[in-house]
Amino acid sequence: MKMNNYIELIDKKLDEYMQIYYPQKIFKSMKYTVTLPGKRLRPVMCLECCRVFGGNYEDAIPTACAIEMLHAQTLIHDDLPCMDNDMYRRGQLTNHMVFGEAHAVLAGDALLTFAPQIILQYSKKLGAEKLIKIMEEYFHAAGAYGVIAGQVVDIESEKLMQSFEFSGEIDTNKNELEKTLEYIHTHKTSDLFKLALRTGAVIADASEEQITAITEFGQNLGIAFQIADDILDETSTFEQMGKTLGKDKAEGKLTYTSLYGLEKSKEDLNKLINNCFKILEKNNIKSEVFEQILNKIKTC
Repeated sequence: MKMNNYIELIDKKLDEYMQIYYPQKIFKSMKYTVTLPGKRLRPVMCLECCRVFGGNYEDAIPTACAIEMLHAQTLIHDDLPCMDNDMYRRGQLTNHMVFGEAHAVLAGDALLTFAPQIILQYSKKLGAEKLIKIMEEYFHAAGAYGVIAGQVVDIESEKLMQSFEFSGEIDTNKNELEKTLEYIHTHKTSDLFKLALRTGAVIADASEEQITAITEFGQNLGIAFQIADDILDETSTFEQMGKTLGKDKAEGKLTYTSLYGLEKSKEDLNKLINNCFKILEKNNIKSEVFEQILNKIKTC
């Protein structure tokens, strides 16, 4: 399967899964963000990981789509006025701008529980043991140990960064800021990449060694993706990114570029991408799709 074939399949299945029921407004709000045009990296990685480890990628479709729904939930809540207060996402108005803040909050909450229902409803052939493993992975990544933890520390880091800037103590507290930033990037970004890869591997009956290797790959890839996003926030345009740019810098947020500068950020991005290629080679994981994703991130 090629990248575009995966994306077409995922888009088709997302539209199929996201039916509009009563009360219509909540289901329309959920579907709005889930089906916005996007790269579909996480579901693509889930399907491709299942394939490279010898599984049938079609068995992973419900899980892959559920992960995209979870990702959409994080975007809805991240864009809220009480969070980042963004007006645009993927070139379109954010959920709360279209449906109102209250319905956006509820749409995010609904997606958090709707997604695993899709897995359970459409993946019965996987058997109870695999479904339990997938549920464990999903709820760990979705909850207080995963993306929510990352979002909480991201919010708290704004005050931390501002206090160090005000006191002129950024350099003396750089080690603390580095650990905080790594925690944010791991949980806000890498955790969903690892969820996609690990569940794909579970569905394919991958070995523990293979799951360990693909987890390391996902950790490196996730951090590289977030560094690239931080770089593009300073160097790209609205037309390219589909969202308001420069807000992080204007608000004094803790980002890779604010801590290390653009040049070092680009150097570290390339190192992480090279690490990802080495992990694939070392573990004999052959995937044009993974290579295409890595090369795309590297070109930022």
